[in-house]
Amino acid sequence: MIDGRVAGRRGSVVGVEQRRRVGAYGVLRDASGRVLLARGSACCPFPGVWQVPGGGVEHAEHPARAVVREFAEETGLTVEVTGVRAALADVTTFRAEGVAVHTDRLVFDVGQHGGELRPEPAGGSDELAWCTPDEAAALPLMPFTAELLGLPVTPLPAGLPGALPAGPAAPPADRRQRFAAYGLVTDPAGRILLTRIAPGYPGAGRWHLPGGGTDHGEQPAAGLLRELVEESGQLGTVVDLLTVDNLHNPAALGPEGRPLDWHAVRVVYRVLVSAPTEPAVTELAGGSTVEAGWFTSAQVARLSLTEVAAQATGRRGR
Repeated sequence: MIDGRVAGRRGSVVGVEQRRRVGAYGVLRDASGRVLLARGSACCPFPGVWQVPGGGVEHAEHPARAVVREFAEETGLTVEVTGVRAALADVTTFRAEGVAVHTDRLVFDVGQHGGELRPEPAGGSDELAWCTPDEAAALPLMPFTAELLGLPVTPLPAGLPGALPAGPAAPPADRRQRFAAYGLVTDPAGRILLTRIAPGYPGAGRWHLPGGGTDHGEQPAAGLLRELVEESGQLGTVVDLLTVDNLHNPAALGPEGRPLDWHAVRVVYRVLVSAPTEPAVTELAGGSTVEAGWFTSAQVARLSLTEVAAQATGRRGR
């Protein structure tokens, strides 16, 4: 499904408002292999808890640029992205406000090429530290950071999270940010699975990568495999994370029938379908996928492709 999925399609818990955000984080190591960690300041929802540096992706901002900006703000260091490491998701419930915030966390490997280490007490961090795995294991860690470091995930200190950060409850009606997961899906014969976008959706008629927006509380890889079944009836296995893609269209026209300032953040995985079948669209009628098919490399080169499909397959499309 294309990026137009409405967040929380599968419903919400009664009395709890569901919100979404996208964050970008970086794993920076020193010459001895220690990882830089930042401790949450008093103005954060998780004061005293450590994590790899990073924070929210702004509207229209590429996640790779966001992590560079966040590192400069939180640590004083100038870094460059050297690779993509992981895509994770978690949900934090702020019970006093009745809000459940789903955060899609994109994690990059970064390298330092300037700056001077210092915390940002008035912002996201009040202390910084280079840690070995054993040293990090003794600290209260955000769950996603513990997972990244290969450490057991332990409960956070009592009373957390704190208050929901100040800010607008919802973006303007004409501004949307969406997170989606897509797959470069192949079978043992090397064929590529593509889906064609239905009329009335951005890119109508073009061939696209299988996948789409994830649901509230859903991990990116799990959301992709669900979409793969809905759009094509195929059962796949995620092999690895290929890239993070960013699309900003300030005048997109979708099913809503009005212009939208659209920002799509997309992760692309490599997926293997070991026992391919004849593709069949199984999602509910009215969805954004009209058909799916297996194609050889020569056939793909003659198709009209979306930008992300052309990039993932190494072809320019038509």
